Amino acid sequence: MVKPIVRDIFYLGQKSEESTKDDMQVAKDLQDTLAANRAGCVGMAANMIGYKKRTIIVSMGILDLIMNNPVLISKSGEYEAEEGCLSLDGTRKTTRYKEIEVEYEDINFKKQKQKFTGFPAQIVQHEMDHLEGKII
Repeated sequence: MVKPIVRDIFYLGQKSEESTKDDMQVAKDLQDTLAANRAGCVGMAANMIGYKKRTIIVSMGILDLIMNNPVLISKSGEYEAEEGCLSLDGTRKTTRYKEIEVEYEDINFKKQKQKFTGFPAQIVQHEMDHLEGKII
């Protein structure tokens, strides 16, 4: 189901709770909502659509990657970026890393580990910040 985008800074500033197999609808709603906003969005966190759960979706070009309970395990190549967000007006500067490695559970809650570089790494970091209540 396509959900409205949350713009409440107080809500977005709260940490998200662990996702479980009971939260599989969250991933489906993220997929539907990202598809409906694809023209101006490359990723989303569950709290952006009203779920305070640790689930994100990242557009990887031809496919969208669901990540449940992602954890950043390594990072390198610090740089300054300027980012926008559907939940906020305008853009803001933030620190990002060119290369990251993330452990997460896939859409079926199977453990995965993946490296990301460049723009996909930046998207993952942005969405993971949402899970911690960090607003750029």
